Amino acid sequence: MTYVEMMRRRNEILKRNIGSMILKSNKQGLSGQENSFYKNMIKELHQGESEINAFRNQS
Repeated sequence: MTYVEMMRRRNEILKRNIGSMILKSNKQGLSGQENSFYKNMIKELHQGESEINAFRNQS
C-alpha cells in the first residue's frame, strides 16, 4: 500500500466519522469535547486532501 493509497483510505474513514458526527449534531447536538473533535477531524481531512493533491500535481 502506497502512501497516497493510505491517505485516501484514511480520508474515507474520516468522511464516514464526520458524517456520523453531523447526524448526531442534527439530532441532539454535540458537547464541547465532541465539537472540538469534529473540528479536528475536518482539519485532518482537508490536510489529507491537500497532501493527495500536492502529490498528484508532482506526478
